[in-house]
Amino acid sequence: MSGQLMSGKKILIVGIANDKSIAYGCAKQLKEHGAELAITYLNEKAERFVRPLAEELEADIFMPLDVTVEGQMDAVFAQIEKQWGSLDGVVHSLAFCPLEDLHAPISECSREGFLQAMDVSCYSFIEMSAKAKGLMKDGGSLINFSYLGSALATGDYNIMGCAKASLEAATRYLARDLGPKRIRVNCISPGTIATRAAGGIKDFDAMLDYNKAKAVDHELPTIDEVGGAALYYLSDLSKGVTGTTHYVDHGVCIVG
Repeated sequence: MSGQLMSGKKILIVGIANDKSIAYGCAKQLKEHGAELAITYLNEKAERFVRPLAEELEADIFMPLDVTVEGQMDAVFAQIEKQWGSLDGVVHSLAFCPLEDLHAPISECSREGFLQAMDVSCYSFIEMSAKAKGLMKDGGSLINFSYLGSALATGDYNIMGCAKASLEAATRYLARDLGPKRIRVNCISPGTIATRAAGGIKDFDAMLDYNKAKAVDHELPTIDEVGGAALYYLSDLSKGVTGTTHYVDHGVCIVG
């Protein structure tokens, strides 16, 4: 089946920072199964890490995308329309919160930090969905990424738990909104993975140890395992599945 599941499908990948990124694990799996890729990078500093990966993955489109910069998302979708004419899937792997607000007790989170977390981690997915739907003429699939801290008060996740809970709710409402267009919207919730973004979480090494102990097989998930879930959601294998949150955490979600 290798090279067949995604043959001819055009997928936008947003959120690769380096070769440890969840989005990179997804991109690898999709490319292996025949997808054509558009890959974005955050800024000039990130480009030097992402460009070699985009070249390795033979990305057709490679552009900057900071969702807080006016016009950059429009430019990406304009290029997709010009070069591809259509789009089959989106991988949204973005989250942000100022460290001082992430590390603060939630009762002390600033309004600015809260709004930034919601804007980048949740609203950007809603905005991306709005721009993608017009290019998904034959239906499509949108996915994003959450964490168990959206449902449980776990670790030092704090305000990001609120942002991810909002993202999961948005996933359900977007699934209902876009369903008549045959566009599926789903969320993948991986367990703890040592990504660049996760490094900002206080006592993250302790979280890794805790989740490994809680996992039913005492293993932590990998970006390739998450990529396998993404492959399912972006391929026709999941044609009847939308509005879900799917855990890739080796069972941590069932034991609390």
